[in-house]
Amino acid sequence: MTRIQTRFARLQASKRKALVPFITAGDPSLEATVPVMHALVAAGADVIELGVPFSDPMADGPTIQRSSERALARGAGMAFVLESVRAFRERDAETPVVLMGYLNPVEIRGAERFAAAAARAGVDGVLLVDLPPEEAGPFREAFAAHGLALILLASPTTGQARLAWLCEHAQGYLYYVSFAGVTGASERLDTAAAAARLRTIRAASRAPVVAGFGIKDAASAAAMAADADGVVVGSALVAALAESADAGTAAARAQAFLAPLRTALDGGA
Repeated sequence: MTRIQTRFARLQASKRKALVPFITAGDPSLEATVPVMHALVAAGADVIELGVPFSDPMADGPTIQRSSERALARGAGMAFVLESVRAFRERDAETPVVLMGYLNPVEIRGAERFAAAAARAGVDGVLLVDLPPEEAGPFREAFAAHGLALILLASPTTGQARLAWLCEHAQGYLYYVSFAGVTGASERLDTAAAAARLRTIRAASRAPVVAGFGIKDAASAAAMAADADGVVVGSALVAALAESADAGTAAARAQAFLAPLRTALDGGA
């Protein structure tokens, strides 16, 4: 079993929901990336989504757009992202790491070359927001050859035929975008509408289903997790880390932010 499969199997056996925090590699600083990853695990993260900084993050709202711009200005390219995962693996061999980003930084390296490098670094999965499922075949094959899951996305506007395909071919987990829009727009989150859609998708998906977009705190995390296998929190966490003075401060802020969400998902107050 892969790290992702093992983690979700353990969660299912203990009747717990996955907590999946997203951070942008290289923000709030290059030095803070790995300490923040470890702090998130200490606070109860089950999977870490590590954002690959990109110059045109079309699916992201202002908070993550700005974090990506700051990281790129510091030199946080793909080489830095993979080196961060390698450094993280020196102390943590169990927590799954999924790279989340866009097709261009992968495509310019070639699917095979990228997959080999990512696997050597200790990456478990890759989510490419702008890779259409119809064009994913070569990437899926290259990733699978190196043990990487190609994480797929579904949304409220996904048609039935495509949704059936996504549920059949999902690897690692299926990421459900809880509303049509960009990350961080928490005012658009409608947990009641998402709940019915999530129940339908979970019944059909071969992989666990996690919900993201608009989740900003313990209450929204618990509400969305009721009908999902887990939740992703990104923009609110990125905002909480912004402008941290040093790596220690960033790590402390990460742990303080995530711990209440873990408590809420585990049924605490």
